[in-house]
Amino acid sequence: MQKIVFATGNAGKMKEIRMILSDLMVQGEPVDVLSMKEAGVETDIAENGNSFLENAMIKAKAVAACTKEAIVLADDSGLEIDYLNKEPGIYSARYMGEDTSYHVKNTHLIHRLSGVPDEKRTARFVCAIACVMPDGRMLSSEAAIEGRIGYEEKGTNGFGYDPIFMVPEYGKSTAELTEEEKNEISHRGKALRMMKEQLKAIDRLK
Repeated sequence: MQKIVFATGNAGKMKEIRMILSDLMVQGEPVDVLSMKEAGVETDIAENGNSFLENAMIKAKAVAACTKEAIVLADDSGLEIDYLNKEPGIYSARYMGEDTSYHVKNTHLIHRLSGVPDEKRTARFVCAIACVMPDGRMLSSEAAIEGRIGYEEKGTNGFGYDPIFMVPEYGKSTAELTEEEKNEISHRGKALRMMKEQLKAIDRLK
């Protein structure tokens, strides 16, 4: 069975990833999708790129150097708020400190947008995914979901900035969407499906 090691330890993210990649087949068999911890990979990664894709590439290469015969995937994603000059952007996970709760981060961002009308609260989630194949080949994909920043946290189904990110066509935050709805429209869902199609196109994954 072919293994895919995803460069993350985030349980919520791994749940989404496994759902989306659940139908990916290798030589007629399902793929075993593992987190770094599950694969026994421990490495410090300096995410010092200037874009989501650069950071994803850095993570994928670092984990690939610690694995053998596994496909390595890594993503870098974040929230861009137009009114705040696209903050927090590539620093989304580290915004206000890595140990700061997202409730505190979300409350702070809502406060910074105090008095800002709906039409100026535009934002997007961006996700870039990098892949390193066992033979060294590299693949990448990038996608986004457009929305607006809400006035309060809503929903408990998501994680991170999901409770403040409103999706106009649903009239809900991404934390109020079902897992199926979120995976269908989310930045990570779109980027993962794009990556999945690239993997399917490679001869060894037919």
